[in-house]
Amino acid sequence: MLSGKTALVTGSTSGIGQAIATRFAREGCNVVLNGFGDAGEIEAQRAGLAKDHGVKVGYSGADLTKPEAIAEMMDYVASDFGGADILVNNAGVQFVAPIEDFPVAKWDLIIALNLTAAFHTTRLALPGMKEKRWGRILNTGSAHAKVASPFKSAYVTAKHGLAGLTKVTALEGAKHGVRCNLICPGYVHTPLVDGQIADTAKARGLTREQVIEDVILEAQPTKEFVTVEQIAGFAAFLCSPDADQINGAELSIDGGWTAE
Repeated sequence: MLSGKTALVTGSTSGIGQAIATRFAREGCNVVLNGFGDAGEIEAQRAGLAKDHGVKVGYSGADLTKPEAIAEMMDYVASDFGGADILVNNAGVQFVAPIEDFPVAKWDLIIALNLTAAFHTTRLALPGMKEKRWGRILNTGSAHAKVASPFKSAYVTAKHGLAGLTKVTALEGAKHGVRCNLICPGYVHTPLVDGQIADTAKARGLTREQVIEDVILEAQPTKEFVTVEQIAGFAAFLCSPDADQINGAELSIDGGWTAE
C-alpha cells in the first residue's frame, strides 16, 4: 500500500514506534528509525526490517531535545531517502509528581521531547510534502491529550499542546495534499508496563490480575490493553486512500476511556 514512500518514525527502537515502523515496512514503505538503545540491537532491527520486507531502512540516533540534531536528522532523510513522505512523531517520555514537587528539569525535558520536537520535525518535513502534493503526519498523543490525571502536569500539557499543533498542521496542509492526525491510545501493553505491573503487585500485595483490572486499566471500560500492533494498523490505515478525508482529528484508541 505504501510502496515507494518513506516514513520517518521517531522513538522507533522500541514499543509503539517499533511496531509502526515494522508495519510500514511490511506495507512496502522505506523507513528511517530513530531512538536510543543498544547499538547492536538497533542495527539488528534495522537490518532485519530491510531483509524481511525488501525495503530501505535507515537509522538516526538524533537527540530530539536538540533542534540542531533534529535538523541534521531531517537533512539525512532528505539526502538519503528523498525526504519523509510520512512523519510519525512518536518519541516521548513520562514523569509523575505533584506540581509543587515537579522537577523543573523534568518539565523542560518532557515539553522538549513530547511537544517541541514534533514542531521541529513538522516544520522541516512540510515543505517537501507540499512540493510533492502528498504527505501524512501522525502524532502519537494519548488519552491524556483529551483528559487529565493527577501528577502528570508536564505530560498532559505536552499532549494537549500536541493536539493543537495537529489541528494547525492539518489546516495549513489541507490544500497541499498533506494530512495530519493525532492518535490517542489508552494504556498500551508493552514490556515496560509489564514491569510496572509486577512492581505494583509486589508493593501493594495484589495479584497481577488485580493490578491490571483495578489499577492500570481502571479507566478503560473494556479492561483490555491496547496493543502496539493495533496502533500500528491504525497508523497504516491513516496513510491509506480510505483515510484521505480524515484530517485534524483526535482519534481515540482507548477502550472507551474518554467516552466516560
